[in-house]
Amino acid sequence: MCSFGLAPSTLMVMPEKRVLIENMPAANILDNKPFANILPFGLCTSLANPITAAQTAAALGVLTPGSCTPVTVAPWVPGAPTALAGPAPMLHQGCQCICAYGGVITITMPVAVRTSVL
Repeated sequence: MCSFGLAPSTLMVMPEKRVLIENMPAANILDNKPFANILPFGLCTSLANPITAAQTAAALGVLTPGSCTPVTVAPWVPGAPTALAGPAPMLHQGCQCICAYGGVITITMPVAVRTSVL
């Protein structure tokens, strides 16, 4: 989920040379490519998004969300310090990815959840 998005999205993880968890490829911090890994979040409420800014200006200052076009330029942080998926640290529920339009993208519903037996 993005803090400026109006809808949840799905993180797409490509299966190339990856670790599988529950028969699905595990995500790593390099899975941050817009539209390949990070799909749009419906509409965007950030005025840093040029589409939202233009639509809001046209509506005489009334916030008018525009199409979400995620612009992520850096890997997810922090990543799992001791677990790799391919060449980079695995993602976990505490990881975040920052959009250039100011949104903070977080993992809200992981498919695989690590459990431990005591």
